[in-house]
Amino acid sequence: MDRNIISGMNAAIDIGTNTVLLLVAEKDGNNIKVIYEAQRMPRLGKGVDEDRVINDKSMERVIRALSDYKEILDAEYPEVESITVTATSAVRDATNREEFLQRVKKETGFNIRVLSGIEEAVWTATGALSTLNKNKPKNALIIDIGGGSTELAIVKDGKMDGSYSYNMGSVRFTERFLIHNPPYQEEILACEKEIETQFNTNKFKVGNDIQAVGVAGTMISLAAIDLQIENYERQKVNGHCINSNKLYKSIEIFSLHTYEELLELSPEALRGREDIFLAGLLILKGFLQSYALENIVVSAGGIRHGAILKG
Repeated sequence: MDRNIISGMNAAIDIGTNTVLLLVAEKDGNNIKVIYEAQRMPRLGKGVDEDRVINDKSMERVIRALSDYKEILDAEYPEVESITVTATSAVRDATNREEFLQRVKKETGFNIRVLSGIEEAVWTATGALSTLNKNKPKNALIIDIGGGSTELAIVKDGKMDGSYSYNMGSVRFTERFLIHNPPYQEEILACEKEIETQFNTNKFKVGNDIQAVGVAGTMISLAAIDLQIENYERQKVNGHCINSNKLYKSIEIFSLHTYEELLELSPEALRGREDIFLAGLLILKGFLQSYALENIVVSAGGIRHGAILKG
């Protein structure tokens, strides 16, 4: 794309429990034209589930990532009109969230908007559907498996019909249940039981024409492994369909491997999430079983895409 004709360019940064993601894009109606993407994995939410505190090292890792992004935006994309920075589960839960927000403001200049669980679900759903373009379903049940929380949103006839945020995520449930490497079978069973309990706390009524759509790291990594691609290629991953039976068989295999062995199997897809990948897959399995779904479509969209559309 000719940089000289780009107009209405905006940026969004999503500070999650495991990742910090940058998107530079322009709006095209209800769709997004991606200009640039970047990912860092500082794991802000390390230990937050247990003690509700963001530790200093985690803060420093995130601030380094944000400083890197600021340099990229200043140097490469000075025409960006606005930058929206959001934070989710780890920051919502932390008792020292104000300290973190103030440090980020002081050291990077960024003002962070802390999204509620419901806002996170709505922004994610908006972003998820924005990248599917011609394959965008009118009726969709969208799941965002994050590090600290999992959001569901239901869209009917192209309009938001409901959303919910569950207090479970790949980092949170790895730290809480999957203690050993590889985890014991009883740890996996305990994790699956709690996932089932969580989904049963709020169930949406869905019809036979509903299409499941999944976003975020677990989905992207799973799609890359399924497609057998070494590097993240947005156009290949976006819109890829994952069969539930294939997922269940993958879980059986992955649960027998150590984190190090998983990383050897797929270094590019799993680097930075090899230790939390199984928990994310178990949440996805619980979701598909809860709604008796046979497949799920992967979207490369997410909160940052929703932020640009809503900005």
